[in-house]
Amino acid sequence: MSTPQHPLPQQAAAPNWQAAPGTSYTSPIPVTRTHLGHALNSEWTKIKSVRSTMWTLGTFLLLVIGIGFLVAAQTTQEDFQDTPYTIPAFFGLMLGQICLITLGVLVVSSEYGTGMIRTTFTASPQRYRVLAAKLIIFFAVAFVVSALSIGLVGLFTAGLHNGDSGVPWGGTVLMASLYVSLLGVLALAVGSMLRHSAGAITTMLGVVLLPAIMPAFLMMSDSMRTIGEKMQEYNAPNALARIFRLGSEDSHGGAQLGLLAGVTAAAVVGAFVLLERRDV
Repeated sequence: MSTPQHPLPQQAAAPNWQAAPGTSYTSPIPVTRTHLGHALNSEWTKIKSVRSTMWTLGTFLLLVIGIGFLVAAQTTQEDFQDTPYTIPAFFGLMLGQICLITLGVLVVSSEYGTGMIRTTFTASPQRYRVLAAKLIIFFAVAFVVSALSIGLVGLFTAGLHNGDSGVPWGGTVLMASLYVSLLGVLALAVGSMLRHSAGAITTMLGVVLLPAIMPAFLMMSDSMRTIGEKMQEYNAPNALARIFRLGSEDSHGGAQLGLLAGVTAAAVVGAFVLLERRDV
């Protein structure tokens, strides 16, 4: 008598990975057409999740608000007869602008340093879209943080002195925030072109500091005096001083802000052109 044989379970048919000629593979995963909103969401996730953002913006707030409050506590109402209440924030911004420059460089150069830029461009092959998203997110973050810190110093100073000065100070909040945010955007564009954190930060420190130092030497020579005077008029520390109405009653920093906007626009165009032409 023989043992009855149980029928073996029928194995599922193996998938046919090699499709027949003339047919195409259809992914079961839904494919969504990407747009700038996805790139903005990705860059926002990056900038809020890295430690460099916390350290640079934390230091910026500490410098602007901390120094601003200390300076405001040493002032009297007579100091604001013809100057805005936001002047104490100027002293913190002189140092705080370095934080925004550093963050602007790191937003793009850190990805080149770690190699993550290859993953980014694989996920989003439209390189111009990635750079545009970085510029938009960084500018928004830098402008909001700057405006809040400068405005807080202005409100604190006005509260100390009963706020009865007739000088409007809302415009200084917007212009100073725009100026330091554009410096950060310029740093981001330089970082995208150089693709090296130390090199880009050093270049930006030279852009900010050299025009403030060189006039002392250039103005010793009669032939170079005009160049020295222009550098002294348009350098970053003097531009911020004019925005806060320090040292000049005729100019409120509009020309200096326009020059920085033009230089930043040229650097951003250069960053887009080099991004498309070079390999990663």
